[in-house]
Amino acid sequence: VQLQASGGGLVQPGGSLRLSCEASDRTFSSPGRGWFRQAPGKEREFVASINWFGDTPNYADFVKGRFTIFKNKVLNTVHLQMRSLKPEDTAVYYCAAGNTPGRLDLQHVHYWGQGTQVTVSS
Repeated sequence: VQLQASGGGLVQPGGSLRLSCEASDRTFSSPGRGWFRQAPGKEREFVASINWFGDTPNYADFVKGRFTIFKNKVLNTVHLQMRSLKPEDTAVYYCAAGNTPGRLDLQHVHYWGQGTQVTVSS
């Protein structure tokens, strides 16, 4: 299966973007689906994940209250609604699928999307 990420772009501080991740196979299922990001010169870090078979989301502390992750099981998509964006949110955002319904840490990821660039700048 391939994960296709989209929705990145250039936005001003305080603005919003919605990222989407679509699985190429609509029958694909994995206990956890989520998002990571990687800024230049930094390690890839967890942003948010959701239990595919339930509704429990997990968020990194730095996005709590600003980002919302949600899914559409019919279309097999996962979305990340980002609000109140800050320059430090600038990174390539990667969607991921892994083998845990809880917080989707790097070691749990089995599938990666290709990444979509988010740039927050005035």
